[in-house]
Amino acid sequence: MKYIAEYRDGETAQQYLTAIKNITTRPWNIMEVCGGQTHTIVRFGIADLLPADIHLVHGPGCPVCITPLEMIDKAIEISSLPDVIFCSFGDMLRVPGSTQDLQSVRAQGGDVRCIYSPLDCLKIARDNPDKHIVFFAVGFETTAPGNAMLVYQAAQEELNNLSVLVSHVLVPPAIQTIMSSPQNRVQGFLAAGHVCAIMGTQEYTPLAQQYRVPIVVTGFEPLDILQGLYLCIKQLEEGHAQVDNQYARAVTEQGNTAAQNLITQVFRVTSRKWRGIGDIPQSGLSLSQQYARFDAEQRFGMAADTPVEEPKECISGLILQGLKKPSQCPAFGKTCTPEHPLGATMVSGEGTCAAYFKYST
Repeated sequence: MKYIAEYRDGETAQQYLTAIKNITTRPWNIMEVCGGQTHTIVRFGIADLLPADIHLVHGPGCPVCITPLEMIDKAIEISSLPDVIFCSFGDMLRVPGSTQDLQSVRAQGGDVRCIYSPLDCLKIARDNPDKHIVFFAVGFETTAPGNAMLVYQAAQEELNNLSVLVSHVLVPPAIQTIMSSPQNRVQGFLAAGHVCAIMGTQEYTPLAQQYRVPIVVTGFEPLDILQGLYLCIKQLEEGHAQVDNQYARAVTEQGNTAAQNLITQVFRVTSRKWRGIGDIPQSGLSLSQQYARFDAEQRFGMAADTPVEEPKECISGLILQGLKKPSQCPAFGKTCTPEHPLGATMVSGEGTCAAYFKYST
């Protein structure tokens, strides 16, 4: 299959649904890790079409949603400084900090710019030598190569008026944390295809073996999800626990080694806090010593994180952990909407709450 329409064919979808029904003999809880997968599931009503015994658990796979509140506050503080041009992807601009968001800073006169590629910052830095350009580097392994290339190129050009505020996170440690939790109820995973396009499937094999859990790498179209669910349920029913690659058209076992090498050169692995979840050891990236001079936190002398509490009426932390669904939040669709979000899961384009609001209300 080559085209999007082929991955949305209703007749083929029904065949997968029938196949899933035929092999399901008991209840199973399966987590889709990525927010893009969640949006497909909600948009096309996949959960409602599955056998009643198959329960889909929405995971923390939205990088915007799990960027900690403290990091959003740092971004707001830096973007409010004079002579700073703060650059970010558009989905970060309306994520609420403890008092305001980046959009509010822009409305108050701050030079906050929405860009479409990290490399756009290079031209901005060249064109504004009297300004300091800061890029908000957020994301999973998917966006890490582009952000690494920005830092690498800035070093090559000696663009000393450019730095990055890094809040990168890694998926495998999050899966490990989920499986190690005493509250865990996940028995199988649909892993994000775009992450594995960079990192390959090799990182997931030890997790599948250690926790005896099937992990199926899938794409983001309805048939990708249904085929991935079929492969995952088949493993569960047969008592297997291995990595399957449904997304073979984009993912290999080894992944993109050139991108991996660039990530390793520019970044180092570090522990990081996930919004709504807490600290996860060795789950993030920060700049390596070789490129530390481009670290915005060091450049602006940012203090150590001061813990900030989430709004009490927001249960986004429980949603990100797969313990609750948006419909179980009393604020959902009332005091929390995309126009006035309490948490990042409502404002992000990959957020679970945003998906439920857009497609289920």
